[in-house]
Amino acid sequence: MAKTLMLDFTTEGNKTASLSLEYPKDSLNPAVVTAAMNQIIAANIIRTASGDLVGIKGARVVDRNVSTVLA
Repeated sequence: MAKTLMLDFTTEGNKTASLSLEYPKDSLNPAVVTAAMNQIIAANIIRTASGDLVGIKGARVVDRNVSTVLA
């Protein structure tokens, strides 16, 4: 079972840019995630084809289970 934290940002071009982080802590809460996303935006370290990150669109933890049916 693999978990991934997906952070969705709004760009200058009003598009969505996503950042995926593997193995997020189980203790994450909205305040911690929001603070981290605001730091990423303020640091201005990520540029996309549609411009810099300018806002928070959302965040989610994706939990993926893979079961082999035929090997």
